[in-house]
Amino acid sequence: MRLTPAYRNRKCYNHNGIFLLRRVPSWTGRGLRQKEDVMPVFLVILIIIAVILICVNIRIVPQGYVFVIEHLGRYKTSWQAGLHVKVPFLERVAKTISLKEQVLDFPPQPVITKDNVTMQIDSVVFMKVFDPSLYTYGVENPIAGLQNLSATTLRNIIGDMELDQTLTSRETINGKMQAILDEATDQWGIKVTRVEIKNIQPPKEIEEVMTKQMRAERERRQTVLEAQAHQEAVVSRAEGDKKAKILAAEAERDAQIALAEGKAKSIELVYQAEAEGLEALKNANVSESVLRLKGIEALKDVSDGRATKIYMPSDIAGMVSSLGLAGEALGIGDALKIDKSAKKKPVPAADPCIKPQTSEGGREAAAATQAINADVEGQGQQEED
Repeated sequence: MRLTPAYRNRKCYNHNGIFLLRRVPSWTGRGLRQKEDVMPVFLVILIIIAVILICVNIRIVPQGYVFVIEHLGRYKTSWQAGLHVKVPFLERVAKTISLKEQVLDFPPQPVITKDNVTMQIDSVVFMKVFDPSLYTYGVENPIAGLQNLSATTLRNIIGDMELDQTLTSRETINGKMQAILDEATDQWGIKVTRVEIKNIQPPKEIEEVMTKQMRAERERRQTVLEAQAHQEAVVSRAEGDKKAKILAAEAERDAQIALAEGKAKSIELVYQAEAEGLEALKNANVSESVLRLKGIEALKDVSDGRATKIYMPSDIAGMVSSLGLAGEALGIGDALKIDKSAKKKPVPAADPCIKPQTSEGGREAAAATQAINADVEGQGQQEED
C-alpha cells in the first residue's frame, strides 16, 4: 500500500532572514486515514513474529534425556523429560545428554604381565550419567577420558599379575577396574556400573605352548578316566556277584525255612489226626479185646520179612492167651513159653593178682577194677539185647 500525504504551505525564514514559503506534507485528512489502515498490518506482523518465536523456543525433552540450559553463557538448569519453553535470545540448549546406560567398547590395549609377557586385552565399560552439569562442564571429552583412564588402570592391574593368573582371574580384574573407574569418574558425573574383559590375546608362542599343555592335560585326564571306569566296572562286577550270591543264599535259606515249616506243619497235622483218632476211639468205648486184636494185626505187618527190626510188645503172651483162636491162627499162644525170670548177673572171676599177703588198699583197688569191668560188660549185654 502506497501512502500519499497531503501537502500544505508553511512560512519560514532562511539563515539570511529572507521569508520563504515551503510546502510540507501533512497527515491530516486523507493522510490520517491511510495511517489508520497501516496499524492493523503491523499488529498482525508482530503477532506472527511472536508466535514463531514461541514455537521455536518450545522444546519437548524425551524420556531418558536431559537438556542442559545456559542463560547468557552460564549454566542455569537441566530440563528433564517433558514440555519446556526457553527465553528467546537469552537462553540456549548447551548439550543434550542421554541418561541411559551406555556400552563403551574400547579397542585392544597392549599390556605387560609380571613375568614380562606382552598381550592384547580389550575391555567393555558400562556407564551412565548421573549428573548432567558435571558431565558437561567437568571434563572436555568424557568418553575419551574414560577410555584413557581404563587403559592405564588395566595396565596397572595386569602388571601385578602373572600370565596364568591373568587368564584365570577375569572376575578379579573386572572388580578392581570397576572400583577404580567408578571412584575416578565421580567428579565427571559418570557412574561406572560394570567392566568386562572381552578378550585376552597372548603371543603366538605362548598360544602354541598352551595348546600343547592343554593336549597333554586332556590325554592325562582321558587316561585317568579310563582307569577309573575300569576300576568302577570291576567293583560293580564284584558287587554284582556278591549281591547275586547273597540273594542265592537268602533264597536257599528261605526255601529251607519254608520246607522246615512245611514238615513241621505236616507233622503237626499227623499228630493232630492221631490225637483226633485216639479221641474218637476213646469216645467210641472200644473193648480191650478189639484193641489187642488190632495190635496183633499191626504186629503182623511189622514182622514182615522186609523189616530189619522187629518190635515186640512186652505183654504179647497175655495178649495171645486172651485172644485164643486169634493166637492159634498166628501160631502164637500157649505153645510159646516165655521165661519171665530175671536174668542172672555174671559173677566176676577172682582176681589172680590178689594174694593172702595183699594189703587192704590193693584189695580195694582190685575190687573197684572188677566193678568197673562188670558195669562195662552189663552195658554191652544190654546193647546186644
